[in-house]
Amino acid sequence: MADEAEVGDYEPLHHANEGRSSISLIFFKFFGVVFLAGALCYLFISNFNAWTMEAKKLSLSLEKQDALSIRPLMKESIFKEQQQLKKDQVCDLSVGEWIPNSAGPAYTNETCNKIPTYLNCLKNGRPDTGYLHWRWKPSGCDSHPIDPLKFLNAMRNKSIAFLGASICHNHVVSLICQLSKVEEALDIFHDSSFQTRTWYYPSYNLTLYVIWAPFLIHYETIDNPGDKSQSELHIHLDILDNKWTSEYNKYDYVVITGGADFYRSTIIYENNQVIGCHHCRPHMKLKHLAADEIYRKALKLSLKFIATAEHKAFIILRTWPPMHYEHGELPDEKFCNRTKPFREDEISGYASDHKMREVEIEECEKAATIGAKNGVRIELLDTYHLSLLRPDGHPGSYGIYNPSDSDKKKEVQYDCVHWCLPGPIDTWAELLVLKMLSSGVAGDSVSA
Repeated sequence: MADEAEVGDYEPLHHANEGRSSISLIFFKFFGVVFLAGALCYLFISNFNAWTMEAKKLSLSLEKQDALSIRPLMKESIFKEQQQLKKDQVCDLSVGEWIPNSAGPAYTNETCNKIPTYLNCLKNGRPDTGYLHWRWKPSGCDSHPIDPLKFLNAMRNKSIAFLGASICHNHVVSLICQLSKVEEALDIFHDSSFQTRTWYYPSYNLTLYVIWAPFLIHYETIDNPGDKSQSELHIHLDILDNKWTSEYNKYDYVVITGGADFYRSTIIYENNQVIGCHHCRPHMKLKHLAADEIYRKALKLSLKFIATAEHKAFIILRTWPPMHYEHGELPDEKFCNRTKPFREDEISGYASDHKMREVEIEECEKAATIGAKNGVRIELLDTYHLSLLRPDGHPGSYGIYNPSDSDKKKEVQYDCVHWCLPGPIDTWAELLVLKMLSSGVAGDSVSA
């Protein structure tokens, strides 16, 4: 009984405490739910107001957001990813890589009879042919061999002028050789030095002009009566070369290119007054002007004439051609005898060439803006980097026939400026054609 009494006394006490605890727990839970609901409601209202304000901000233009300093920040990694995505989606002819091409060139020195001797490396006995078996693959797109029939039909009743120096002639002959599968170009005019020339395609009424204008601006060669080796080159920064301006209205397309002539020793004029020189003799005591400064003024004056002209030609500025001279053991020994392309990390190029290319990019961009307001289209064809990777493409010692002949060793001069035909320069013509056909200028029926 005692045990029962103990149990009985214990049990009623336990139930009473449990009842009071249950009531307290219910009250606590109820208070907790009310508090939590209130907190959630407050957060929702606050976030809703903030979101509404942010939405109003973002409904403004990006320019207004920037002005009010409210444009949301973008993480660096996200920005880079978006930029890379954009780059991958755009066809950039100047960015890419050289890939093996077993098919070889579109022509040979035997199928094209227009190749000058100093560019005919195969005929002159160059023993290696690996330089002929590479193809340029642009990023985000592809380049294809020229379709001669498609291009000639697109250029029917048109004219194309190439302004510059000997590298222009190099470029044009490459184009002519690639078109020769369909029709041979007729040589209908050349000056006494064969520097200014005109070719014609009668079936398509297409005319190709090469205008010898190495500076684009007016220049004179003043001979020294006593010593012709001491002749002086005078150029005028404020006068355009009338060899191309006098007939500018005839050209539907104009391809402009600079070249190594700007590195030559020159006397510089403005307003018919000497203002300085480049690489002139010390005793002249003239102000030195850098080559890129001279080139900028020449290009600026030329592009201003074009951008503001009444004649609406389509202008393509092809960038500076790199040189690949390497130094031998002797101070006056320079050569180029490589037989394969450079890798990306093997070459950086001459600093002076980079400056010239920067001038072209900057001046072309300025002129394109002016030209767009006047209905004149001006575009850049950047072939510098893809050419820089091809030291194997120059004639080198094979600018003459059989240069290894012991009787000719004294005549050998390495040409590391011009390009073998066929060779890497054929890519210039391919990319030029691609740009011309994709421009829409040639006709709505044409597509690249």
